[in-house]
Amino acid sequence: MTISINEQEMALKPQDSDSEIVLSVNGVSKKFCRDLKRSLMYGVQDITSELLGLREKSDKLRTKEFWALDNVSFELRRGEALGLVGKNGSGKSTLLRIIAGLIKPDTGFVEVNGRVAPLIALGAGFNPILTGRENIYANMSILGLSTKEIDERFDEVVDFAEIGDAIDAPVQSYSSGMAARLGFACAIHVNPEILLIDEVLAVGDIKFRVKCYRYLAKLREQGTTFILVSHDPNAILGVCKSSIYLSQGNVIAVGDTSSIMNRYEEDLFMKNRGNLANQLVLPKKSVEEGTDLNITYLCFKDNEGKIAKSLVSGQRVTFCIGCQVHKSIDNVTLNLLVREESGGDETILRLSSFNDNKYFNIQPGEHELQVQMQYLCLKPGLYSMKLGISKSSLYILDAIESFEFSIEKSENMSQCLFYQPRLWTLIENI
Repeated sequence: MTISINEQEMALKPQDSDSEIVLSVNGVSKKFCRDLKRSLMYGVQDITSELLGLREKSDKLRTKEFWALDNVSFELRRGEALGLVGKNGSGKSTLLRIIAGLIKPDTGFVEVNGRVAPLIALGAGFNPILTGRENIYANMSILGLSTKEIDERFDEVVDFAEIGDAIDAPVQSYSSGMAARLGFACAIHVNPEILLIDEVLAVGDIKFRVKCYRYLAKLREQGTTFILVSHDPNAILGVCKSSIYLSQGNVIAVGDTSSIMNRYEEDLFMKNRGNLANQLVLPKKSVEEGTDLNITYLCFKDNEGKIAKSLVSGQRVTFCIGCQVHKSIDNVTLNLLVREESGGDETILRLSSFNDNKYFNIQPGEHELQVQMQYLCLKPGLYSMKLGISKSSLYILDAIESFEFSIEKSENMSQCLFYQPRLWTLIENI
């Protein structure tokens, strides 16, 4: 079945003609072999059969083979940007290589209307002995430009890559970042109709990455079509309106990027976990165990003070930390660090009562520390919180290394990185 990208948008405006379709992927499947010896044997057999004109596309697997892609179909029109998401081994890079013409599908076919620039392995095709200048001419000629066209764009490529006098030095003397920047500059300056981007937007420092995104936005305004593969959800959300979710070579879902990313992250982090309860209960400790304070439970509560079974972006919520105290403690502080499960170890939210000059003097007994949040600002997704209760921010009384919770989508939130409270007002006759 053919997947039509941006179907909702297309329903609201006249349909473009077929000439505006720049990429059509039709029932593409690709199989590989997990055994090296068998793979080499199959390769020799296939090459021999193809040379003799006897090879036919087959939808049957031989021993030790598996489908890296299985019957994938979609169309892209001029100026559209499509994201490919999925775990490693889901077939994303294989699909890009088939579209780029680097490998052939076993079944199905790809129709391309225009020049394709693959940003798959930046600098991998450079000859290390040749200079940067010589590699520019070699690389861009492979991408379809004449010597005259390369002459006209040469200075722009060098300026964009920011490698300065190193342009006349052998590429083997370049750092990996310099080679990647030069490869990126070569690819984007061939003015491609279709740009294939596979995990290469992390080249260079943050200033250079910003420049890359700006240039990609410029190309898209000029009608360039994008297919972007990235494990960074923000990169996909920032560039692509539509996405395809692949798993083990199969298309799992297709639609707007926000919903596809939510589906992908739920499958990635919630599988085999069940639904997160958004609360944690811990055993109490006796005085003999030598703890002045220990955490007994963590939970979220709603406006009525009841435990919230689900958390929704934009709603008011209170985070509660139950604690058991065995003796009087002054100047107690609370520190919370929140990170998104799909974002690695980067902290996206830190709340500290010490920084807010808020201290607690706690007497023996069972108590509850509360952090009241008027609006839950986090976007839908899965999160992990590290928290600690300290005395004067230095002496740690008790801590939790990882408390996992999930946040659901709000109808008031779409394609946002955080929830922004707002009030719409009209002021007339000012």
